[in-house]
Formats: sequence, structure tokens, C-alpha cells
Amino acid sequence: MQLTVKSDYAARAVLGLARHFTTGQPRRVEDLATESNIPAKYLVQILIELKAQGIVKSIRGKEGGYQLAKPPAEIALGDILRAMHGEIFDTPALTDANCPTELREAWSRLKISVTAAAAAINFQQLLEDGADKGKMYYI
Repeated sequence: MQLTVKSDYAARAVLGLARHFTTGQPRRVEDLATESNIPAKYLVQILIELKAQGIVKSIRGKEGGYQLAKPPAEIALGDILRAMHGEIFDTPALTDANCPTELREAWSRLKISVTAAAAAINFQQLLEDGADKGKMYYI
């Protein structure tokens, strides 16, 4: 299973917006692109898809931009992956009658595990993990 650059960029963008969630101020695409190291033109396309899924919202006007549509704790990494690609883990073998039953069951267990793992990681946790790393002391 290989995730695309689009998934990575979408997760970076949401993390960047999560870092500014408490300010209540929208982030300009250019600023978010620079902070997240994402090409601005590509970021706009990603933000449009995230907006369509209710993950981000856009604010019009001179002071406008994008912000999260809900708190970081309510956005899971799985939400981002589904917004970008649909199912997090999918294989034609799950519906292929010619695939051996025991293998189909193994693929199904793997799908359940990957989906659960992606649902268990939310952006508030990621923010806290990042803050904890900043507090580490080196001897």
C-alpha cells in the first residue's frame, strides 16, 4: 500500500490549519503553502477537496483564507485519506469470487485494521505530539 503525495500534502495542510485553530483567524493559501512546503497551486486544489468534505472552510475577503471547519480533535487522519482517495484500503480481491476465501478474509482483516488505525489518529493528538517533542531535553 502506497499513499500519494496528495495525501501527505493534505495532511500537512490540515496540520498547519490545526496549529492556528485557536486563533480563529483564517490562513492565506500562500502562507499555509510556505509553512507546509506545498506548492500553492496544488494546495488550492487540495483545499477545495477538503472543503467539499467539510474538513476545512473558506473565508472570503481581504482577511480571508482557510480554516478548519471543526476542532482538530474531531478530524482523523482517516478523514483526510478518504477525502483524497475514497476508501483508505481497497483491493479488488474483496469482491472477487475467484479469490480464495481465506485470502479475502485476510484482506478484510487488513482493511479493518488500517481503517481503525487511521481513525484513531486525530490532529489534536498530532499537535500534542509535536508540542511534547519541543519540550524534550537533551543531555
